[in-house]
Amino acid sequence: MNRLLTTLILAGSASLAQADMATRTVDYHIDGEVFQGLLVYDDSVTAPRPGLLMVPNWMGVTENAAKKAWRAAGSDYVVFIADMYGRHIRPADAAQAGAAAGAVKGDTELMRTRVNAALEVFRREAAELLDTSRMGAIGFCFGGTSVLELARSGTALSGVVSFHGNLDTGLPTKPGAVKSPVLVLHGADDPYVPPQQVVDFEAEMRNARTDDWQLLSFGGAVHSFTDPTANLPGQAMYDARVADRAFRQMRLFFAETMALPVPDTSR
Repeated sequence: MNRLLTTLILAGSASLAQADMATRTVDYHIDGEVFQGLLVYDDSVTAPRPGLLMVPNWMGVTENAAKKAWRAAGSDYVVFIADMYGRHIRPADAAQAGAAAGAVKGDTELMRTRVNAALEVFRREAAELLDTSRMGAIGFCFGGTSVLELARSGTALSGVVSFHGNLDTGLPTKPGAVKSPVLVLHGADDPYVPPQQVVDFEAEMRNARTDDWQLLSFGGAVHSFTDPTANLPGQAMYDARVADRAFRQMRLFFAETMALPVPDTSR
């Protein structure tokens, strides 16, 4: 599976073809249930690198998620794609994905438990690859919501980045609870994250006395702007220009919060 997945990803990522991408499935348990995540990294690099926990969109651990992880990782990071549903749940379509994601999002404590557990598995299973003093989290759509709950839960990381995630929560954070810098990359015309939700999120961050947070709105962008498969005009739509800008902002953010050299953001 790993070799096939690597071949598929490299075939669709010509600009990164010089690098040697590796993948490794990781089985783990949460409360007796089996989960399966995926490590994505450049195995031509031998030095320890910062780690990014990635929570994918509602389709879960898929080939498309691995492509997104590879785009984020390059040769600079090790990425672990978290499984938020359990190994036996692999949505085949939007209806199944909506049901799986809704079950987790509807239970904020469960979402926080699973995303925090995935982070600990990442630290343990990729210890030989990681600079564990520099750990962050990124998420896309449902995954963006998940990593914001990771921050709200009080987990201390070098940074948390949400790409077009929902900003609402069943458990608003308490004063002083957020210990990670937060960057929200938001489509200004996202119909699933209406203006009032943005206002409420900003108020939540202020009320939490959290001063290291940023929210960047991309004009004209809707939901799923980093997802090449999204094609619902006015609702969820890929935008290559905005996606490029968002990934550049992610890299600049982590360069600052992880005290890394300023990256080449031209890729």
